[in-house]
Amino acid sequence: MWNRWLRRIRTADWVTPDILTRRRWVKGIVTSVGDADNFRLYHTPGIGWGWFRTVPTSVKDLKDQTIHVRIAGVDAPEGGHFGRPSQPHAEESLLWLKNRLEGRLVYCQLIRKDQYGRVLAVPLVPRPFLPSFLGKRWASPLALEMLRAGTVTTYEQAGAEYGPWGREAFLRTEAKARTTRRGMWKYGCVDETPAEYKRRYAMPPPSTKQ
Repeated sequence: MWNRWLRRIRTADWVTPDILTRRRWVKGIVTSVGDADNFRLYHTPGIGWGWFRTVPTSVKDLKDQTIHVRIAGVDAPEGGHFGRPSQPHAEESLLWLKNRLEGRLVYCQLIRKDQYGRVLAVPLVPRPFLPSFLGKRWASPLALEMLRAGTVTTYEQAGAEYGPWGREAFLRTEAKARTTRRGMWKYGCVDETPAEYKRRYAMPPPSTKQ
């Protein structure tokens, strides 16, 4: 019971094959957003958080204490890295995710590790004013929120995961954002999708900063 429900998962390295096989749900506080499709999660198992158990806030105290989460099913405009230019709308997408997640409680279903050591997960954001025991049941799918806001595209590469909603729901949500010209679709189309950008530049591994 201790290992399954009360022991903190400190980093992605602590996520065992058994956890991924069971696609275990965890909850935690988002401590930072690095790019517009991933974030750092401080795992908060059990009870007492905010009362007698606290989440660190300093960079020093958070070092090697967070899970690097890659949001499943979506692809965000790439920011400027390694001397390469950022894509249009990259800053807006990043700001949207920061405003939505940082400091918030999030539930994540852990699926697998990607080639960069991040944990691919399906995140849910609890709706306000609901009691904690209803948090996950009535939570909002983050990936669909992002598609609805026009901050990301649907990830359609090999191994894509879409949770219980499925690929078609993701594509329908993206199409509606495009039709209503939300976010990156404000001009009706984009010159280059995130997937096309990454293929063009053959992107190196992402930053591992906390």
